[in-house]
Amino acid sequence: MKPFTYTRAASVEEAVRSASSVQGARFIAGGTNLLDLMKLQIETPAHLIDINHLGLDRIETTAGGGLRIGALVRNTELAADRTVRRDYAVLSRALVAGASGQLRNKATTAGNLLQRTRCPYFYDTRMPCNKRRPGSGCAAIKGMSRSLAVIGTSDACIAQHPSDMAVAMRLLDASVDIIGADGARRSVPIADFHLLPGDTPHIENALKPGELITSVTLPKPIGGTHVYRKVRDRASYAFALVSVAAVFDRDGQGRFAFGGLAPKPWRVAAADAAARSGAPAVAEAALDGARPTPLNAFKQQLTARTLASVFRQREARA
Repeated sequence: MKPFTYTRAASVEEAVRSASSVQGARFIAGGTNLLDLMKLQIETPAHLIDINHLGLDRIETTAGGGLRIGALVRNTELAADRTVRRDYAVLSRALVAGASGQLRNKATTAGNLLQRTRCPYFYDTRMPCNKRRPGSGCAAIKGMSRSLAVIGTSDACIAQHPSDMAVAMRLLDASVDIIGADGARRSVPIADFHLLPGDTPHIENALKPGELITSVTLPKPIGGTHVYRKVRDRASYAFALVSVAAVFDRDGQGRFAFGGLAPKPWRVAAADAAARSGAPAVAEAALDGARPTPLNAFKQQLTARTLASVFRQREARA
């Protein structure tokens, strides 16, 4: 691990000012991903800004009937919140499906959104990786790609997004609330927050240098039957090969978001429109344009089977 300096911010304004004034600064809260990357020298921040004491750890209702979740709300707290369990059950279920209890106790809402891919070539500093070193190439394309993305990829990167929570947030049409060094605030729909790789896979989200996530806002509850289904290689502490977040109304109309398939939480309008036609139609619409490798082509069939399980769960609860 390379040497770095450390400060503890006393306010949001101080945190963003510090981040903009020190080149190579990074925010740290739970550190469940960042510290691992620092140990491997994939992330080498010159300065860490501790934001754990900024008061961004509350869950509050909004004037519009939604929910504002502070950036520092821990995953365990969010999953157990009474309002989340009642009105946004798919989010609670996605959180419980992620990581281990110990990690959920430390991991934050904002940090979960910002966690980086678990592509093995991203973690292996001996191998070329355009996320780690732009322009060096992508070893995964002709390498061990079993767990990696099948859609939304590019010739520069086929890494998958690892978050369970973000898949549920995408389903619920969350927005990400951000403050910049000049004090300007903006809100970015989560659909636009995570970016596809294109020619710049090292640019993973819409944050500008020095910006800080302050909260995530959910719109009014959508009701219906909430389902989160995650398929992985082992029962716990594993990232999704395929995950499906779904909400069905009483008439059988549904909305769907997917994890494990793309470089960002994946949702397309055509999949929602196909809900009444059943799981195979939803899978076909969701994966239209997929470009799998020979090693992860099985994810297409696995998506259809996972959706079939989701539809059965919906029928059982109905």
